[in-house]
Amino acid sequence: MADITQHTQLPTIREIYDKYVKRREPPHRLHLGGSQIGHSCNRYLWYQFRWADHEIFDGRMLRLFDHGEWEEKRLIKDLRDIGITVYDVDPETGRQWHFSAFGGHFGLSLDGVGQGFSESQKWHSLEFKTFNEKQFAQLKKHGMEKHKPQHYAQVQAGMELGDIPRVFYLAVNKNTDELYGERVHRKHKEGERLLKRAERVIFSEEPLEKISQSPDWYECKFCTMYKLCHQGGTAEVNCRTCLHSTAERDGTWSCAKFGKTLDEATQRAGCQSHLLRPHLTGHGEAVDAGDDFVEYENKSGQRFRNGPPGPGSYTSHEMRAAEALPGDEIVEQMRTDFDARIVEE
Repeated sequence: MADITQHTQLPTIREIYDKYVKRREPPHRLHLGGSQIGHSCNRYLWYQFRWADHEIFDGRMLRLFDHGEWEEKRLIKDLRDIGITVYDVDPETGRQWHFSAFGGHFGLSLDGVGQGFSESQKWHSLEFKTFNEKQFAQLKKHGMEKHKPQHYAQVQAGMELGDIPRVFYLAVNKNTDELYGERVHRKHKEGERLLKRAERVIFSEEPLEKISQSPDWYECKFCTMYKLCHQGGTAEVNCRTCLHSTAERDGTWSCAKFGKTLDEATQRAGCQSHLLRPHLTGHGEAVDAGDDFVEYENKSGQRFRNGPPGPGSYTSHEMRAAEALPGDEIVEQMRTDFDARIVEE
C-alpha cells in the first residue's frame, strides 16, 4: 500500500500553499479592527495597532482562513433562498459595509445586513463564523457572549457604529455542516465602552497594561506578542514603532522628524532615521536621548545607542536582529572594521 502521507509533499501541493503565501495581504492592517477590540489584553491591542509584531502563517493555514470567505457566500445564498433580503454590500458604494471611528483609526466591516427573519422583521447586521466540532459544541452549550467574547464585542461594536438594533450571528460546524444561530440585541453602553477602549489603545503613546505580569499565564504563553512582552524582545521596524510617529485625531499618522504625514507605503517601510520607542525593546533602559539617538544602559551597566550605525551605536534593524547589545567584542570589531551590520536570519 502506498504511503498516503507522501502525497501531501508533492510539488503541486507545495505550489498551491506557496501561492497563498505570496498573495497574502500585508500582515498589518491600517486600523484597529472590530474583530480585535474584544481581546482580553490591552497591551496586546496596543502592540497590534503599533505594528510591533505579527504572526506568520504557512500556506495551509492561509488556505484554511480563505475557507471562511467561501462559506460566507454560501450562507448569504441560504438566507436569500428562504426569502430574507440580504445586502452583502452597501448599495450606495458597491463595497462591503464598513464603519469607522477616530478618523478611521478604528473600523470594522459587516458580512452584510438582512431583513425578513421569522424571528423579527427588523433590520439585522450579519456576522458569519466557522468552527470545528469541539468549538462548535462549546458555542452551542454556552452561547456567543460566554464562549466567544471577541465575537460578542465585534458584533456590539458593529451595531454601535452602524446604529443597527440587532445582529444575526450564524455559525457553521465545518465537520458536519450543522448551523447555529443567535440574535443579539444592541447594548449601547457596551458599544460605548468598546469605543472608549479603542480610543485609549489608539492614542496612548506608551504600551497599556498587560493582562498578566506572569509569563506563565495561560493567555500569555501562546500569544503572538509573548517574546516582546515577557522576554525582552524588540519590535519590528516600521513608522509605527518609531519614536517620531504619532497617531493623529484626523486618522492620519505624522512624523515629527520630517514634519510630514505618513502614507501607507512609508509607514510600512520606515526609514534610516528610525528610532525604536524605548518600550519596544528589552535590550536596556533608556537613559538619554537626542534628535537622532536614544541611549540605553543594560543590566551590566554597559551603554549603547539606537541611532546611526557606528561604534556602540546600532540601527533599529540591528536592535531587532541582535540577541544582546553590546558586549560581543568580535561582533563590534567586525562592525567597525568592515562596516558590517547585524541582520535577521
